[in-house]
Amino acid sequence: MKKHLSMVLIAAAGLMPLGTHAEVSKLNIPLGAGGFGFLPLHMMKEHKLIEKHAEKAGQKVTINWSNIGGPSVMIDALLSGSADFISAGPPSFLLLWDRTKGTADVKGVAAISSMPMYLNTNAEHLKSIDDLKDGDKIAVTSVKSSIPSIVMQMYAVKKYGKDQAFRFDPYTVSMKHGDAAAALLSGGGSIVAHYASSPLAEREQQTKGIRTIQNTDDVMGSSTTFTMVSTTTKFHDQNPKVYAAFVAALEEAQAMIKADKEGAAKVLIASMGGSGAVDQMVKILNNPSIKYTAKPENVLKYGKFMNDIGSIKHRPESLEELFFPGPAVSTGN
Repeated sequence: MKKHLSMVLIAAAGLMPLGTHAEVSKLNIPLGAGGFGFLPLHMMKEHKLIEKHAEKAGQKVTINWSNIGGPSVMIDALLSGSADFISAGPPSFLLLWDRTKGTADVKGVAAISSMPMYLNTNAEHLKSIDDLKDGDKIAVTSVKSSIPSIVMQMYAVKKYGKDQAFRFDPYTVSMKHGDAAAALLSGGGSIVAHYASSPLAEREQQTKGIRTIQNTDDVMGSSTTFTMVSTTTKFHDQNPKVYAAFVAALEEAQAMIKADKEGAAKVLIASMGGSGAVDQMVKILNNPSIKYTAKPENVLKYGKFMNDIGSIKHRPESLEELFFPGPAVSTGN
């Protein structure tokens, strides 16, 4: 009681505002599903960038980088408080933003990467996605809510009308990228196509008999965010210095990838268990359609479309509704 009274008196004297508390000293951050889209997180881990920027701000933090991946697992971790920042594609983020509006109020922090995904097929009868027939299956990471699923819905609406938004959903099946690539490369079974990301997309494209019939950037109309990071409003508001350190670390990691692609490739290969050749990874990193930028691209377009077809209840009218303020965010779309 005496201690509490002393705190109140100190606060009343203007020496310490009531409600003041220390920012977190430990961060829990899942590394995501892996691969090119999550490379900046691995750069941040390898070079201890968050710790560096936090120290500059007078904060000492330790980072627990966990290996959990997959949107549903990471979402549960964020909402339970066992993760502070999570990373996923825009559709998964938008579902979470919609679900937590008025409660946890999850918002975007920044984009991580922009890059296309490729619909690769080994089926001779598939000249385009419109040629799908009964029994054909397209492997995607998550039916209805993954980037490929939303993109195929956009394509369907544009070509066939709003009532046909889910025209291609029955042809999709949820599979991990590695399993989907193996199924496509083997040429057996019902998997006739895989909506793949780098580096599996390139491996498939280099295989005889496999070709690309659609990519996400073409459907979206321009370069589009592939992975992004989000957190709760509570964490953002209670930890301004640590939050700023995370953003600064992310932007430094993105700049490091651009400046030293060979070094970044080595970090990427290590994160994937040592599989892959440095020169092959550098070649992919040199693809101008693969960008590491904090600027959101076409995220608002995803949000409005998902509201139009009833996948989310709330309609975002501006990027400011979806993201916390920041220089990179202010130039996004």
